[in-house]
Amino acid sequence: MNPYIAEFAGTAFLILLGCGVNASVTLKHSFSNGAGWLTVCLGWGLAVMLAIYAAGQYSGAHLNPAVSIAFAIKGDLPLVQLPGYIIAQLTGAIVGAVLVFIQFKPHWEKTESSDAKLGVFSTGPAIQNTWSNLISEVIGTMALVLGLLFIGTNEFTLGLNPLIVGLLIVSVGLSLGGTTGFAINPARDLGPRIAHAILPIKGKGNSNWGYSWIPVIGPILGGVLAVTLFKLLSQGL
Repeated sequence: MNPYIAEFAGTAFLILLGCGVNASVTLKHSFSNGAGWLTVCLGWGLAVMLAIYAAGQYSGAHLNPAVSIAFAIKGDLPLVQLPGYIIAQLTGAIVGAVLVFIQFKPHWEKTESSDAKLGVFSTGPAIQNTWSNLISEVIGTMALVLGLLFIGTNEFTLGLNPLIVGLLIVSVGLSLGGTTGFAINPARDLGPRIAHAILPIKGKGNSNWGYSWIPVIGPILGGVLAVTLFKLLSQGL
């Protein structure tokens, strides 16, 4: 499979299952409505794990522009491939979000809160504080990318890596995600936010574009800082 197609399909699968668990927990009359944060974190961890199993052998399953940028800086991804990876991830995220909208079609009009509807697609702060929210995304993504890099220094039984990465996502979500909803992935937030803006969701309200730069810039900064720190640690500094 072409690596760009793999990144597109893998990210679409990730968002379908990840935003799908958001919808299940949030939207009225879903059987899992109100299931809580643990369900969300487990759902996202499983979504990442399964998406990596689907795309990993073809593209490395970055599924995240922050990861791709970090790996390009490290030298594990040719710079010429970086724009194609990011475009594939963003478009895949939009498609995955559209599928979630279709899956839960009758539930949107039964849910009154426009904030809840946006929360199915994109992240937002528990407490609005621009710099604190940005730092939260930086730290969360640093934990993610450092975790990926450290996992890569170990040898696991063939096929076990995606499970370990899925558990990493669960850990980041449970420990650090309560502040901003742990986007830790520009495509994961921006793609579904675009879908929210263009889809005919009854009573959806606005897409909170004023906040949208934080889950894009924060993860990119976090990924760059993580790979820089990893290089320093690897050199014994």
